Amino acid sequence: MADDAGMRVMAEPLKAYCTKVFQRLDVPAEDARMVADNLVSADERGISSHGVARLRRYVKGLQGGVMLARPEVRIVHETPATALIDGGDGLGQPVSRRAMELAIEKAGKVGAGFVTVRNSNHYGIAGYYAMMALKHDMIGFSMTNAAVLVVPTFGRDAMLGTNPISVAAPAGEERPFVLDMATSTVPRGKLEVYDRMEKPLPLGWATDEKGEPTIDGTQVLDNFAKLAGGGLLPLGGAGELLGGHKGYGLALMVDILSGVLPGAGYANNIYLKDKDGRAQPANVGHFFGALRVDGFRPVDEFKATMDDLIRRLTATSKAVDRERIYIHGEKEYEIADDRRRNGVILHHKVVADLKAMAEEFGVGFDL
Repeated sequence: MADDAGMRVMAEPLKAYCTKVFQRLDVPAEDARMVADNLVSADERGISSHGVARLRRYVKGLQGGVMLARPEVRIVHETPATALIDGGDGLGQPVSRRAMELAIEKAGKVGAGFVTVRNSNHYGIAGYYAMMALKHDMIGFSMTNAAVLVVPTFGRDAMLGTNPISVAAPAGEERPFVLDMATSTVPRGKLEVYDRMEKPLPLGWATDEKGEPTIDGTQVLDNFAKLAGGGLLPLGGAGELLGGHKGYGLALMVDILSGVLPGAGYANNIYLKDKDGRAQPANVGHFFGALRVDGFRPVDEFKATMDDLIRRLTATSKAVDRERIYIHGEKEYEIADDRRRNGVILHHKVVADLKAMAEEFGVGFDL
């Protein structure tokens, strides 16, 4: 179905298509479904930068051998409340889902569970894993480090990833609180969206190779590919005036918990290449956590207080020309409600790439 922004596609057939593509690359069926569900969930929630537009990235990683279809995943170290998992250079989504399940299981037994992962890859949207805790009346946490794209405050060269943080907390009658944010001004995927749409970047998102602000997203992406300098700015922008050093600090915190703590890559010691320029295993790291609400107070009391907090915020006076105050995750829930009924929206360039992969792998594209 055509749409002004692209093509409307129903979620279930899209998941089935992505699953088949992964299976053609020898990914086990269960793992293929996990990755497909994560990608389509991103599109359902309106986070197209992390949706099926990323499928080609995983295909190339599997074909190039830097992502393994059937990795040897193992628990390296474990206590009643913690664990370290080695992802074996496999796809990030399956090991991350299992790591979060383990964190939830540990929290169920001892009140809190924290699991780190090393030797992994891109894991999709951070909120996908934090939200897994909600149905267990727990607060969920999810973080990951990522490819070097962000310049440190007062720096010229990228040294950190967009390093997202997600926290999900249940509520009663209100929707849950779901924070899912990059610690940069925007994630790389947002630049890719602007590039596909041939739109200039808002000033303050990124810098060029000289460290100067730029609106040329194509040039920023090209500089990433050539390691030519520049990159995304930390949350808060350049310098300290608007708090850019705080975004830099949050990104560094994620790198400590996701990279240093599990023994994964960190800073520019991630997504390395050999002397001939060939990509090496990414060694991305993740951090997951779950807290039992009833380890602190009765769940019903907590949820009632969450409802009160949310209502106090959303009922407060609105700024000029603003009709509504949102709680984190609220927009995404509403977008998902629409897209589950009417289909997700895929840009025409993404559709063309999906059709090309369908032909390449002999997979039907009846969407």
